[in-house]
Amino acid sequence: MSKIKSKKVSIIMGSQSDFKTMIFCKKVLKSLNIKFETKIISAHRTPERMYQFAKNAEKNDIAVIIAGAGGSAHLPGMISALTSLPVLGVPIESKKLRGLDSLLSIAQMPKGIPVGTLAIGKDGAINAALLAASIIGNIDSKVKKNLKQFRLTQTRSVKKKPK
Repeated sequence: MSKIKSKKVSIIMGSQSDFKTMIFCKKVLKSLNIKFETKIISAHRTPERMYQFAKNAEKNDIAVIIAGAGGSAHLPGMISALTSLPVLGVPIESKKLRGLDSLLSIAQMPKGIPVGTLAIGKDGAINAALLAASIIGNIDSKVKKNLKQFRLTQTRSVKKKPK
């Protein structure tokens, strides 16, 4: 396994308010030394921006797209419909249904348009970044090594006995 080409993760979200959840993706990717970008792209309010982003993602050296969305949460599915790159959906917690609406919207994609769906909120954002690292680690040995070190450190941090 060798580093074929430096690829990045694109962290996208439907609105500025989603960033308080999606910032956890950024922190994890930064700690693993993975290049990334962040963008606000609304499936409903900026459809042309969404279309152009998805259509050009591959030629912009993006390897994985992490899309955070709340409410009806169309962003991950619409992006997935427009690109063959892996799309990981992070349901953003909503006020009315606590993110269940977002989770179901992202998880219930029709066959043929897959979106990897993670947990609601912060945990989902963290796991989306780790899953993106795992995907990129298949072609980038440095990322794979960093991810293995992250997991080893995590394992060592678990106490053997309660205090």
